[in-house]
Amino acid sequence: MKQENLVIYVLSDSIGETGEQVAKAGISQFNIEDYEIRRFPFITEKSQIEEIMIEAKEEKAVIVFTMVVEDLRNLLIEAAGKANIPVIDIMTPIINSMGSAIGMSPRREPGLIRRLDEKYFKKVEAIEFAVKYDDGKDPRGLKKADIVLVGISRTSKTPLSMYLAHKNLKVANVPLVPEVNPPKELFEVNPKKIIGLTTNPLKLIEIRQERLKALGLKHEANYASMERILAEIDYAEKIMKKVNCPVIDVSCKAVEESASIILEIFKEIGYKFNNGVSKY
Repeated sequence: MKQENLVIYVLSDSIGETGEQVAKAGISQFNIEDYEIRRFPFITEKSQIEEIMIEAKEEKAVIVFTMVVEDLRNLLIEAAGKANIPVIDIMTPIINSMGSAIGMSPRREPGLIRRLDEKYFKKVEAIEFAVKYDDGKDPRGLKKADIVLVGISRTSKTPLSMYLAHKNLKVANVPLVPEVNPPKELFEVNPKKIIGLTTNPLKLIEIRQERLKALGLKHEANYASMERILAEIDYAEKIMKKVNCPVIDVSCKAVEESASIILEIFKEIGYKFNNGVSKY
């Protein structure tokens, strides 16, 4: 037997996307070609429910809903029962089963999944930013960054940039090399969002020698010599003093520890991050 002219109302205290997708998935399992889905998002008042019930009864509609606010859910079920309208509660069975399984009570706040999605996309954006403006690739990113890291080679600039990106912060980093002048943009950004990274020369020799070994090069290369490293550190210190930024010694610190120190520095000086934009 074919069901013709089926009308499905999707009610939600958020945008109703979940309810609509579930309704479409359900209806696809039946031999119904002529149907209509109408979405009613952001239901927050009893009067809205009452008005929708009148229309639903006239159209002999089926109601699918994803109300997580308990008072509204109970109102809807009661009103639908009085009007003899079939209702399908999508969220409650899932929430109750999960609550029993994990031993927690639900928050019952509408729109949480959308907020989580927004957070995810901000993280992706921050990671893409860190990759794009890593190692001084494009100095134009310095003015867009929440945090700018500067330091000589092998002072954890890239790992720190990526770690902080996972906290939704846009980080650019600039290598300081004696033979290359820093980009002019470095001296144009707010110095309070710049962090200098330094390290112990002896520790740096070990790290650079391991790097050379991995590349199949000799340990005696200038890159890993004490004379070269001291020259680089001296040059970097002069640049850091010029921009007047805080300096962190990353010698014996894990990336997580260095990142925590950086965030604490910003907290102490009152530098705030607001949706990826740093400000005072």
